[in-house]
Amino acid sequence: MFLWDHIAFGPIHSRRLGQSLGINISPTDVKVCSFDCVYCECGWTLRKEIDPSRFASADLVMQAIEKKLRECSEAKVPVDSITFSGNGESTLHPQFAEIIERLLVLRDRYYPDSVITCLSNATQLQKETVRAALLKIDNPMLKLDAGLPDLYQTINRPTIPITMEETVAGMREFHGNFIMQSLFLRGEVNGVKFDNTTEENLVAWLQILAELTPRHVELYSLDRETPAKQLVKIDGAGLEAIAERVRALGIEARVFV
Repeated sequence: MFLWDHIAFGPIHSRRLGQSLGINISPTDVKVCSFDCVYCECGWTLRKEIDPSRFASADLVMQAIEKKLRECSEAKVPVDSITFSGNGESTLHPQFAEIIERLLVLRDRYYPDSVITCLSNATQLQKETVRAALLKIDNPMLKLDAGLPDLYQTINRPTIPITMEETVAGMREFHGNFIMQSLFLRGEVNGVKFDNTTEENLVAWLQILAELTPRHVELYSLDRETPAKQLVKIDGAGLEAIAERVRALGIEARVFV
């Protein structure tokens, strides 16, 4: 499994975002997340407690980001997206809203044509400050891998008390101004078999999409090593078949293989 050991890294080429400058505001020595997804490239969430003192201060974060942006700008390195990802869930940072505000200023100074993206598992959307911060950036990308509550728990394995219904309620507050990201797979973990491509799950997931009407939906499957070993990737044809059902709702769908 892999952990980022810097706050700012790259740019690296992203299947979805082009030349992406990564921003990791989670700790650099351990994964801190409100999910323990069976497929996470950072491995299992070994520490379930979320200790605010483990996060770097907003000042240290911004110093690292500005240094990286300045270096890239001076070297004329293209940056399409400044992307929050890294070793866990970015919105858990206690100063997330402040970091967004300050990054907007730096983006306009160094890379005014770049977008700001945040890959989020959507578990912190009950916090108004987090929702407001995400709505200020170009690409709030919110995760929903299941349409059935029990499948949500099996695949994403929340480390905090949260249900799929609460996650969807938080997404509803965006009034469609977000991008949905959904990973499809099948497999087995701890003796439990699961498959989020079944008709029962897809019908429920599509009903949620029809209600939320995101700007577009990004569909993908496994691409890197996973902590759970009995997982099966969904191929491009399978993803495209799901995408067609999304498009039938009048919602744009993009497939990444």
